[in-house]
Amino acid sequence: MKDFANSSYQRRKVAPNKIKIKRKPLDLGKYLRPLKTIAVVLAVVVLASGTLYGGYRAVSAITLFSLKTIEVSSAKHLTREEILGLAGVEPGKDLLRVNLKRMGEHILENPWVETVQINRYFPDGLSIVITEREPVAIVNMGFIYYLDGKANVFKVLNQGDRLDFPVVTGFSEEELGSDPKGTREALQETCGLLKILRENGAFILADVSEIHYDKGYGFTLFTSSGALPVKVGSGDFSAKVERFARIYQDLMVQLPSIRYIDLDYSDKIIIKKS
Repeated sequence: MKDFANSSYQRRKVAPNKIKIKRKPLDLGKYLRPLKTIAVVLAVVVLASGTLYGGYRAVSAITLFSLKTIEVSSAKHLTREEILGLAGVEPGKDLLRVNLKRMGEHILENPWVETVQINRYFPDGLSIVITEREPVAIVNMGFIYYLDGKANVFKVLNQGDRLDFPVVTGFSEEELGSDPKGTREALQETCGLLKILRENGAFILADVSEIHYDKGYGFTLFTSSGALPVKVGSGDFSAKVERFARIYQDLMVQLPSIRYIDLDYSDKIIIKKS
């Protein structure tokens, strides 16, 4: 066996096999350049938008047709100032930018207003023409309302409103909501009766204090003098009132002894005495 201890062979240390990798520095500019480009583009867009908006504001501020004259039709229940307040219009506004439809809708919110017509007149004029509802009676439905000649219950009475109208009873808000068609037909009959009383000579509307409606029977008038019930039923009001008018003055002499009068016949008058 070979004796390596006495051998002249010397072992050498072998350096480990290491490969050294050199890292390149990170090029941040490579990543930031696209961001800079985007930022520049955004800045240009913002600047352009601001310029365009400023130009739009400047142009829109120019009033080519400045409103100077506002004509308002005369009205019985509303003042000129109230109508203009409802319309929301005043001199100095741009006539082109005035929204006539919206203005009309605001005016119609007032219960006195039945119709409204608004027109532009270039270069600087505007006209507002309204028609108003006229009450023919007061309807007691819990709350007290005005009734116009077209059978519209249109306004709750407030302090200061006129009360010198015949009072209509027998209607209710519940029936108006549950049976609008039937209630409206009955109110139209009421208006027809009121019209006949208004146009009659001997027995006139001033002689009536109340008109009571009953769904089953029809109408009963109560006279201003003595609250005498005068039953007229439904339909043929003109003939019934005309017959009654012939004897009305004579009956007033006997008023204390009369309980009621029934006109709901085609050829006679029933006078019920106490």
